[in-house]
Amino acid sequence: MEKAYAAWRTFQDRVVAPITGALLLGCTLLAIVEIFRRYILGFSYEWQQDAVTFFILSGVYLYFSVAQRHDEHLNVALLTETLVNMGPGGRRAADVIKLVALVFSFLFLAAVVWWGIPEVEDSWKYESRTESLGFPMWPFLLALLAGFFFMAVSLFFQLYREIQRLRGCSVLEEPAGKSEATH
Repeated sequence: MEKAYAAWRTFQDRVVAPITGALLLGCTLLAIVEIFRRYILGFSYEWQQDAVTFFILSGVYLYFSVAQRHDEHLNVALLTETLVNMGPGGRRAADVIKLVALVFSFLFLAAVVWWGIPEVEDSWKYESRTESLGFPMWPFLLALLAGFFFMAVSLFFQLYREIQRLRGCSVLEEPAGKSEATH
């Protein structure tokens, strides 16, 4: 499992993160060009708004799993943080609540991916397009689905780590310091 997790971290750090970074940078530059063209030159292309919107969303969707792996996502932890401060019994209860939340999240994302596959297929089959008709929708829906799948994989590893931690084992630890992509 350690090798699989190391491979997953490497994939995220060397493939997913750079792709999402390039998408977000490219869309930011395109948005700046669009602002200049619209307000300085007085014209714009309808498709550029769709491009900026859908490519930024695709980058965000794909980055979900990296944020999940690093616990850099939005997290409401009022209950668990309160329990942790109540001593060993509270800490154990917080760990169990975290485990239940991970199971629920993993199952939810697995269901979204499972039922999302026909949506991507239908978008391809019926040639759904963005509002400006400039782009087919299926690539963006596929990016959303891939992002949710990647997040489910990250949750699987976190779920395994949490179960092992509750058993007293330390597994699937993140490397100290910088990400592997920078080595």
